[in-house]
Amino acid sequence: MIGPALALAMLFNLAACKDKMPEHEAAQAPPTAKQWQPTAADFTLPANAPAASRVDSKRAMQYVREIVGFGSRPIGSPAHAKVQDYIRQKLSGLDIENDTFQSATPAGKFSMTNIIAKIPGKKDGIIVLGSHYDTNLPLKNYVGANDSGSSTGLLLELANQLKGKEREGYSVWLVFLDGEEAAVKWSETDSLYGSRHLAQRWSADGTLKKTKGFILLDMVGDAELHIDRDVNSTGWLLDLIYRAASNLGYQSHFFRREIAIDDDHLPFAKAGVPVADLIDFDYGYNNVFHHTPDDTLDKLSPESLKIVGDTVLETIRYLDAH
Repeated sequence: MIGPALALAMLFNLAACKDKMPEHEAAQAPPTAKQWQPTAADFTLPANAPAASRVDSKRAMQYVREIVGFGSRPIGSPAHAKVQDYIRQKLSGLDIENDTFQSATPAGKFSMTNIIAKIPGKKDGIIVLGSHYDTNLPLKNYVGANDSGSSTGLLLELANQLKGKEREGYSVWLVFLDGEEAAVKWSETDSLYGSRHLAQRWSADGTLKKTKGFILLDMVGDAELHIDRDVNSTGWLLDLIYRAASNLGYQSHFFRREIAIDDDHLPFAKAGVPVADLIDFDYGYNNVFHHTPDDTLDKLSPESLKIVGDTVLETIRYLDAH
């Protein structure tokens, strides 16, 4: 049960966070995964299960610095094309797919590209890790260090830890999503262009039937890290992530607050995929730094990237064992 003080705080935050969390989304019940519905208790590791690898937080932070160095990265901009090339270069040696498509937006028609890096596994199934890499088109002097620099840099570092010889577990696909931000003003039709396109495509070609879970990273670099529990995510997958965080001693950074988030995981959730959005949607007091020129590198911490990255790798270890 939510106490009155927490309820008031949640209502205040819901009112203040309309970019990624429209009011109509806050009232929705959590989506139900249609394909695979275990509970967190169903996941047990064999006694000889190897330990998960750990991220190099300094390298992850360097990636974030380099991404932020491109400046604003909205769709259609020169910096947007440069960061695409940067991501591909850092993924060199992996099987990379460029999912390019055209989207009509309130600001005009734009070419967008989801970049997908595929790491093969021996088990029949796919675990998807995602992050968007664009920044908000209407905002000026906005470098998006946390949104979306932190998650993009961390996803590149996760690629370093997962690539190499064929995985014993499931295949892992790292998806760098385009067009998450609104072209004019956030709405169901002016947002999530890349994820809506990809979920529809994967639904048609059968990829979603093989997808065991989709873990989205967004705004994960805040030095004061508190990952929210998103009610639009799949409950058992969030529970598994919390168990993974607890194994590593990171549980105090996860799920103290429960809110509803409208983000790139929703098109996959609506298609029946188990999803989890790992996001700290309290960036500065009352989210004051979000979508402002103050979203800069000095607000971030390599330790926060390590906490989220290590937790994701530990979660994959549990998923692989199922």
